[in-house]
Amino acid sequence: MTATLSGTGPARRPATAVLRTEIRLFLREPGALFWVMVFPTVLLTVLGLIPSFREDQEDLGGRGVIDLYVPVAVLLAMIMAGIQAMPPVLTAYRERGILRRMSTTPVRPTALLTAQIVLHGAASLCSAALVLAVGRVAFGVRLPGQIPGYTLSLVLAVACVLALGATVCALSRTSKVATAVGSVAYLVMMFTAGVWVPVQTMPGLLRRIVECTPLGAASQALDQAARGDWPGWTHLAVVALWTAVLGAASTRLFRWE
Repeated sequence: MTATLSGTGPARRPATAVLRTEIRLFLREPGALFWVMVFPTVLLTVLGLIPSFREDQEDLGGRGVIDLYVPVAVLLAMIMAGIQAMPPVLTAYRERGILRRMSTTPVRPTALLTAQIVLHGAASLCSAALVLAVGRVAFGVRLPGQIPGYTLSLVLAVACVLALGATVCALSRTSKVATAVGSVAYLVMMFTAGVWVPVQTMPGLLRRIVECTPLGAASQALDQAARGDWPGWTHLAVVALWTAVLGAASTRLFRWE
């Protein structure tokens, strides 16, 4: 019992084995690896090659457009992981009865869900680190000036997107439905994250509406921390509230069978 509570005994071994297996399966999917780990950096690189995007502009506070797209690329990695990659995998496991069969073994279905969340969360954070590194080395984008605030905003954003992905899984009975629902959520999230138009350059009313969405608020929080300011508490609260609501909804609605 002591070993179980401490998390180092045999009770933890099945969960660890599931995580290792899921990592191996994820690494065998070149499509998922590209869209989560590589595509956000590729997008940033393409935009950075546009000369006008690298020029500092007074209306952007002496920054270039490329500076605004670094947090956008970071959020794009989370969208790819939480909305496009994770839901089809979990719904396919449920559809094929894998979760039901796991319930009869020492490995609980929750171990698989936890492994998926940990895996895609880690992939999002690694992709974010790659985006920041390429932005700094290739285009001279300054690293975040407020590291603790940037880290807090990043963790909240990852948790929120994964909670949204879990909600998509809960609402989708099959992998096809999950893909369809995820595609709609993907387009909405891309807009609110500022992929097409950075949130900071949106007109006043539209910006205020977008800032009420999880990724709109996260984009603003990341941008503020990148400039060296502490993220606005309102933006952090919006992301945290969405995370709590989506997390509660996914927990209540999710079915193993």
